[in-house]
Amino acid sequence: MSTSILQRFLLEDLDIRGAFVRLDDVWQALLATRNYPSTVRDLLGAMSAVASVIGGNLKQAGRLTIQLQGHGPVSLLVVDVTEALNLRGYAKTSDEVAGKVSIADLVGDGQLLLTLDMPGLRHPYQSYVPIEGNSVAEIFEHYLTQSEQQPAALHTAASSRGAACLFLQKLPDADRKDPDGWDRITRLAATVREEELLGLPAEELLIRLFHQETVRLLDAREVTHDWPQDWDKVRDMLRSLGRSELEAMLEEHGEILIHDDLSNHEYRFDAEDVAALFAEPPAEPRILH
Repeated sequence: MSTSILQRFLLEDLDIRGAFVRLDDVWQALLATRNYPSTVRDLLGAMSAVASVIGGNLKQAGRLTIQLQGHGPVSLLVVDVTEALNLRGYAKTSDEVAGKVSIADLVGDGQLLLTLDMPGLRHPYQSYVPIEGNSVAEIFEHYLTQSEQQPAALHTAASSRGAACLFLQKLPDADRKDPDGWDRITRLAATVREEELLGLPAEELLIRLFHQETVRLLDAREVTHDWPQDWDKVRDMLRSLGRSELEAMLEEHGEILIHDDLSNHEYRFDAEDVAALFAEPPAEPRILH
């Protein structure tokens, strides 16, 4: 059972909805064999937690991808989550990152692209997210407020042991139910500490923050990192390069190493493996009559 959970909730008397996600085992899987500078690690963690919150709103089969590209120390950061909250992600970075720096310092003149791909869509839906703010929370707080026409508030935290996000959204009847409710709740949420986001169970955290409010917990959902290796796909890709090209690579490097950055898998092929690729014919495609 995953220890990474998305907990949605309602502040019923105020018409405010929210979600809290904490990534524990999933975060450890994303970090496995990777040695990111702490600033890059925390950026990936915050982005992964926010992606899980947004992905939790997908009502049908689909995939949400958040891609950050730039010309700073972080040239590429990708987080990908399905409607079932199956998450993966990685960052491509140089060795130039040192100390705490802003997101603008990390990506330079970067672009943040959100892509939603769902069955039935002729083309994936894409939206550029303005990089307005000094943190992932500020950027997506502004974006979600503008795109959904309802005020939103986000708080994120990330470290080597976990990543988390607290999300709040004001719904249309909030002012009618309590004109001061949204301001009160956002002030309370702003008191949350990183160690609370990373250490407290969802129910305890919400009660601690909003103990004078009526909090209704909705069904909790597991976040997973379940992306098995796909050897057949890699073998087909290598066959498409041709035997002479593969043998040249073996001559130069001694082996062929394929790294799937997004799913965090390595595939190694030696001379015997390459020979086997061409000794057996690839599986014939199944023809339907």
